[in-house]
Amino acid sequence: MKITLINPPYPPSVHSHPPFIPLGLAYLGAVAEKAGHQVKVIDCQAEKLNYETFRSRIAETPSDFIGATSTTLLYKSAMKILTIAKETQSNAVTALGGSHGTFWDENALKEYPAVDIIVRGEGENTIVELAEKLEAGAKLESVLGITYRDGEAIRRNPDRPYIKDLDSIPFPAHHLMPLDQLKHNGKLLVPLVSSRGCVFWCDYCSTVRMFGRGYRMRSAKNVVDEMQWVHEKYGVDQVTFYDDAFSVDRNRVLQICEELNARKLKLLWDCGTRVDMVDKELMTTMRKAGCIAVWMGVESGSEAILGAMNKGIKLEQTLKAFKTAQKVGLITIANVVLGFPGETEQTAKETIQFVKKVNPDDVGFYVATPYPGTPMYEQVIKNGWLKISDFDKFDTAGPTFETPQLKMETLAELRGKAYQQFYLRPGYVLHMMRKGGTYGKSAVKTSGAYLLRALHLKFW
Repeated sequence: MKITLINPPYPPSVHSHPPFIPLGLAYLGAVAEKAGHQVKVIDCQAEKLNYETFRSRIAETPSDFIGATSTTLLYKSAMKILTIAKETQSNAVTALGGSHGTFWDENALKEYPAVDIIVRGEGENTIVELAEKLEAGAKLESVLGITYRDGEAIRRNPDRPYIKDLDSIPFPAHHLMPLDQLKHNGKLLVPLVSSRGCVFWCDYCSTVRMFGRGYRMRSAKNVVDEMQWVHEKYGVDQVTFYDDAFSVDRNRVLQICEELNARKLKLLWDCGTRVDMVDKELMTTMRKAGCIAVWMGVESGSEAILGAMNKGIKLEQTLKAFKTAQKVGLITIANVVLGFPGETEQTAKETIQFVKKVNPDDVGFYVATPYPGTPMYEQVIKNGWLKISDFDKFDTAGPTFETPQLKMETLAELRGKAYQQFYLRPGYVLHMMRKGGTYGKSAVKTSGAYLLRALHLKFW
């Protein structure tokens, strides 16, 4: 079967961001190729394709199955892309995967007649079985994890169980990607995922609802095998872990570091984790094994808002984690959420002041955004707070809802002031110059990439 996988462009209203390897599509491409299918990837972001240039491109790409991935921000763009694909190749089966479709499946099929199937949750096993059924002309009623059209009806099959053995999944098919167009400053920054799922239940996050409340891990050997593979095959000297909480299992992180040191694999890497999942010994070991940066969720400087988020951390833990990371020589990036339900102008100002006290090397201030699939979305809808329903606006940069405690205009102003107050501090430039002596020139040059990556991850 000829399979085409698509990474849709950002909506026209969104400022373009540096393109990153669409890891989900790379995994789907790998399992589909292993099953014997012909796979092509069209990365609209990397190739700078708009709707019209995509139309020409897909018309020249004969396909039996055309699938696109999307987050909430990319949902309308993905559906427009699939509609164009159906117009140019009417016999192809069209499908949407990704987080938004998982929680918007029946709505998506009702809203866009050109789309045939929604793939929910993890897609690796689903796409292989789906392709097998389609190729054989068989019915789809036994394919777990899909919502699909059956004549005029919409059928929702049961969920597919999560993949237990992550080591069994082949390494991502990077060769399908336009790698030259995915380089940053001439270098390819490769993403890795070493785990799926989460043991926490933050109310603003859809990840745990997408991948399950359970921490499934790849073995340390398998992770380092992939790091060595991308280094030797693609000349990569820097990788970034996309795990939501890389250090949930402390011993496995130590094993990864031990494996890297044993192989004398000189790779730079960074990761994201929680402030209550790190300590001095762990971060020192990570630093010695090539880790140069860690980004952690500060989220709020108000204990009350942290409680409302169901975050499960204390301010003192945040201060200690960042101080320790800086002492061992790691670049630190803070992720902060402003405007979560219950936020007031006063608690937002407390957060802005707290971030300055934490004093990370970089920070991302994000507006709380009610993504479908999260408790926050249900809360916002239930209370009638949603003011903007256009998913093209769900970019974490602008408010989409307001509460009796905080108006949208006020929240937007607070976010702007947060960045100004953090970066325009007289001591900030001096602080970063001093850090240059700790990290070395190469690390300082790349520090900005981690904030960009953090911005990217919030969409995915």
